Amino acid sequence: MLFDSIVREDRSLTTLLDADYTFVNERLAKAYGIPGIRGDYFRRISLPADSPRRGLLGQGSFLTITSIASRTSPVLRGKWILQNLLGAKPPDPPPNVEINLEADPKAKKPNSLRERLELHRTNQPCKGCHQIMDPVEFSLEHFDLIGKWRDTDGGVPINSSGVLVDGTPVSSVADLRKAVLSRSNTFITTTTERLMIYALGRAVDYRDMPTVRAIVRDSAKNKNSFSSLVLGIVKSSPFQMKIKGRA
Repeated sequence: MLFDSIVREDRSLTTLLDADYTFVNERLAKAYGIPGIRGDYFRRISLPADSPRRGLLGQGSFLTITSIASRTSPVLRGKWILQNLLGAKPPDPPPNVEINLEADPKAKKPNSLRERLELHRTNQPCKGCHQIMDPVEFSLEHFDLIGKWRDTDGGVPINSSGVLVDGTPVSSVADLRKAVLSRSNTFITTTTERLMIYALGRAVDYRDMPTVRAIVRDSAKNKNSFSSLVLGIVKSSPFQMKIKGRA
């Protein structure tokens, strides 16, 4: 419903990150801690400037699909944001590296997930990837595996602070949102690539990048409205001259 509103109202695509409204019914509002909502039907509500629910990063849908069955997953959440919002896919783990934090059920484990990951990062092969992904998700650790707000994890107060790989300090979902929005051109470029893939029915490669950059430049003149991105793709040579069967 959030995405549909951006399409129908022709809003800037950055609204997906910082929308000052969301859609809830009574059940979802209770999960979000929003009072005064009754009934099963979804309705649009306004959000205050300091609400952790603004935009995609505060939605239970995103937070749930980037968790595993029993807990949050800094790797999944961090990787998803880097890859799908910023177009920066983290490297795959080195071969033969133990990636299961619960590998030894008899071993004494730290209480919080953050403590376990910090212990995991003492393995040198793991450090490089995790120092990229983990700070992204730590800023979201106040959301549990289905997106409910919490203040402790395993009885330990949650420490959501971290430093992104470029040196930007983050300590909350608001900080992470600002960090992504400060790279809005990268976000728009990544989204345009994804839309191109959908429109062309194939992957994009270096030959398509001049077209992608031109679409992003033209879209910026129209405040990155959704229609400007779609029209840019439809008018592009790769779309109008696509050849059936091209890999």
